[in-house]
Amino acid sequence: MGACAKPFIFSLVLLLLISHSQQQMEVSPAPSPGACTERCKETKRPNLCKRACGSCCLKCNCVPPGTSGNYDACPCYFNLKTHNQIRKCP
Repeated sequence: MGACAKPFIFSLVLLLLISHSQQQMEVSPAPSPGACTERCKETKRPNLCKRACGSCCLKCNCVPPGTSGNYDACPCYFNLKTHNQIRKCP
């Protein structure tokens, strides 16, 4: 490689890393801590619901509004399944 090629390649790699880190920072903010409490307020087993909702929230970074349904607002939340292929998130 020539003397100019190494700095050029280094500059390209650095530019890609900076670009990638900025894209990750543009992710939507996490839902409020009370999102799962609100989602689970009418369930018969609130502690179980909050635990499942919390793990889904961490993976998807969103919680659908309301106490049930509204999965179109957070498709990841709707698509998470247990090992038995049952929907995981309340």
